[in-house]
Amino acid sequence: MKAPRFKGWFAKLPSLNQPQRRQVLDALHPAAGLDQVVALISEVRAPGRCCPRCGNERCYRHGFANDLQRYRCCACGRTFNDLTGTPLARLRHKAKWLAYSQVLLDSLPVRKAAARVGVHRNTAFRWRHRFLHWVKLDRPALLSGIVEADETFLLESQKGSRTLNRPPRRRGGHATKRGISGELDCILVARDREGRTIDAVTGRGALKAAQLERDLLPRLDRQALLVSDGHPAYRAFARKHRIAHQAVNVSAGVRVRRLGSLAIHVQNVNAYHQRFKAWLQGFRGVASRYLPNYLGWRWALDGERVTSPGQLLSIAISVINR
Repeated sequence: MKAPRFKGWFAKLPSLNQPQRRQVLDALHPAAGLDQVVALISEVRAPGRCCPRCGNERCYRHGFANDLQRYRCCACGRTFNDLTGTPLARLRHKAKWLAYSQVLLDSLPVRKAAARVGVHRNTAFRWRHRFLHWVKLDRPALLSGIVEADETFLLESQKGSRTLNRPPRRRGGHATKRGISGELDCILVARDREGRTIDAVTGRGALKAAQLERDLLPRLDRQALLVSDGHPAYRAFARKHRIAHQAVNVSAGVRVRRLGSLAIHVQNVNAYHQRFKAWLQGFRGVASRYLPNYLGWRWALDGERVTSPGQLLSIAISVINR
């Protein structure tokens, strides 16, 4: 719209009645949301913008596509935009991304999320796991000091799968075997006294020392004091890698014991387990293959580490998947 025509249209706004003003605002709201998302994407990607194919930082503007500035690499000639190579590449309805980020912060189920944002429930489900793809990896680089570690278990679920490798259960059902068995997903959580937390779905059944080497060792400061329950896997893991280790005999009713001025317990990590399981109940069951995403989602919400839709969206687009 040309400037004189816009000025004339703008001057007539005070004469609109209430329904007309509401109609204008409803029409402008998606465009305002799109402008905010495009500005946020540009702000996040600008400092490290480079070609996703060759990594070259020299590029020039090459028109627009799908509401985003397009660039051409000076080295390989490839065209790209700021979402190329990110989990949100090729997703549509950018104007609704901030609203959907707020839905994730509110921990709404798929159908309620779809109704609030105005998209199909299948779209809401796909967006959930695209947005959480990198959020689950936004974790502390290292745990230090006193590090509590313990595992918890959830019944294996094939929710949403078209083919099952076992008879279906009614309403979630129960494990057919008593105790810890291959029907349970093992979730390892390690947390230091500063609140830094890492977690991993180690597999099915009881925890093994090899799983601790794979999932805990790369994120554990070798000078840390590892505190766990009496599970022999922790003892074998600590002995092999010469990590200081203290155990509390939770099964015997020992919750806390003193080591000089230090309180030896795993209460922090057990409380985290409790919060995670209580939060998970609102989703009426979660498929085992998506558990890492939900663990990352809970970590982002725990302690209000992510407090705004823009912050969550920034994390989702901040890493290039090469």
